[in-house]
Amino acid sequence: QPQLVESGGGLVQLGGSLRLSCAASGFAFDYYIITWFRQAPGKEREGVSCISNSGKGSRYGASVKGRFTLSRDNAKNTVYLEMNNLKPEDTAVYYCAAVRNPFPDFCTIDARYDYWGQGTQVTVSS
Repeated sequence: QPQLVESGGGLVQLGGSLRLSCAASGFAFDYYIITWFRQAPGKEREGVSCISNSGKGSRYGASVKGRFTLSRDNAKNTVYLEMNNLKPEDTAVYYCAAVRNPFPDFCTIDARYDYWGQGTQVTVSS
């Protein structure tokens, strides 16, 4: 059964770093774009970053560009989100999602996603 499991969330101080992981199973991982979203209490879900099937293409939301880096290891069916210079406004539940995609080097955050993980909490203190 298709599944995505996020891990690595926790509490970090302003300016600190954290690495999130998204582990996939039950589907052909290297045929899918993987995207991170986040949602803070009372706010709409926000797209954070996407990475192409091959790992060669990526996009970042304006609020995280220059601070976050997305990578993937297709041999391990895992995507990583490296978060640096964290700010209190980064506090949210972070979700990964997958959408099947025929273009190996392309990704877009604006897509209808096939699978979603359960989320992992990130809290940044000031």
